[in-house]
Amino acid sequence: MIPHVIGASGRSGAALCRRLAEAGEAFVPVVRDPARWAATGLPASPRVADLMDANALRQALGDADSVVSCAHARHVPAILAAAAQAGRFVFLGSTRKFTRWPDAHGSGVLAGEAAFLASGRPGVMLHPTMIYGAQGEDNVQRLAALLRRLPFVPLPEGGRALVQPIYQDDVTEAIVAGLRTAWPGPQTRIIAGPQPCSYADFVRAVAAAAGLPPPRIVPVPLLLLLAAASLTSLPGLPRIGADEIRRLAEDKAFPSDFPALTGRPGTSLRDGLARTFQKASGGA
Repeated sequence: MIPHVIGASGRSGAALCRRLAEAGEAFVPVVRDPARWAATGLPASPRVADLMDANALRQALGDADSVVSCAHARHVPAILAAAAQAGRFVFLGSTRKFTRWPDAHGSGVLAGEAAFLASGRPGVMLHPTMIYGAQGEDNVQRLAALLRRLPFVPLPEGGRALVQPIYQDDVTEAIVAGLRTAWPGPQTRIIAGPQPCSYADFVRAVAAAAGLPPPRIVPVPLLLLLAAASLTSLPGLPRIGADEIRRLAEDKAFPSDFPALTGRPGTSLRDGLARTFQKASGGA
């Protein structure tokens, strides 16, 4: 099976294509912007299709026997309709579907999951937790930028809420495992890092990996943080939205299917962060 990779020039899509290229495995990149694909430096010739253009998508996927979509899960119905011949799918969803603070992102994931499960088509939708460590990823880099500028870190309830980030290489490995599994029908799996930790400990781990001193964490009421959210639009500070602040107060730790899917526990947060900042500094 030669996978057609939708969103091949994005972070997770490009990471998957690099993994396949390094293994000498064929793939077909499906992208919206050929120039962005060319910037990856990968040799495969892309097929160009906008996910909102049904005819172009059918032309790109008409001969696909397997499809990986790293695009937002809201596009699942269009992909299923266009890939009529495909016998296996791997979609990327998100654990955002579990949030107590519904938004367009989470609602789109739920809608895409429902369409996939109702389709009866074989494959899996992987729901990753926060992904870090991809080329161009800015989750931990934005946090490190904040830590360099702030004398203390205000967190709701002192950052007691749990997180369980997953390293990009593990996401890629899970996608490959999903492609190699003969799914009896549509399935969903959650993929997360090996162990949850408090958000406060996550902040400390990012600071250590970035070579920064241990941050001073100050408990602040959630409502006060929301009121102060507009201050992060000041020059020199990364923008943090009210929705991001709300999610700091909810647990984002889940039982992970990654070990059962891949046969190993996954990359520890300490090792993943070390590799992330090594890449950012130009290391291997």
